[in-house]
Amino acid sequence: MTPFVDVAFLILAFFIMATKFKPPQPVEITTPKSVSSDKLKEQNAMLIEMDKEGRVFLTVNVLRPAVDNGLKRTVIENINKSRNLGLSEAEMQSYVANTTVGVPFSKLKSYLQLSDEQRIKAFEGIPVKDSANNELVYWAAATTNAFSGKQLNVMIKGDNNSKYPAFRGVIDAMRQNDIFKYQLVTDPETVPVGSELYKLNLKDN
Repeated sequence: MTPFVDVAFLILAFFIMATKFKPPQPVEITTPKSVSSDKLKEQNAMLIEMDKEGRVFLTVNVLRPAVDNGLKRTVIENINKSRNLGLSEAEMQSYVANTTVGVPFSKLKSYLQLSDEQRIKAFEGIPVKDSANNELVYWAAATTNAFSGKQLNVMIKGDNNSKYPAFRGVIDAMRQNDIFKYQLVTDPETVPVGSELYKLNLKDN
């Protein structure tokens, strides 16, 4: 039994050390409810979030951070070059390690120098409401170019009380990048009794 106990504790210690916990949300977002049961793929994903104040945030996730972080590096390099931001090596590495962006390009350099707690206080959102200055267009272009040849899951998560102009700006940024397929993140709820979906689920069971 002694060797067995040693192996069991060794395996337990391995999983404790190797497990990567999901980071906390940058802002609190209450999503609309739906009866969809589809599970979203959070890896290799571009997540666009809108809070109730209409602020827009962008997070890029990869499948295997230890291997695929080069994709995030390509995203920030594309942005740095296309917008002529003059980001330093340390600032680009900061983006790779902490991918949620919620500021205009004019403040991105100083934003990437902040700690995680300071960034949350600095959030003001990516400008999207002005069609002539929709900065999400460039972020979406940089991300899709970085993931060229790979499947990229595009997800939009909006607060139930978010305003239409922000949502319109997000959709317009997707349209300008020829992104017409994306998933809306909602809060699942029970299928209403007697509905067509309820009857269909009964047949499947």
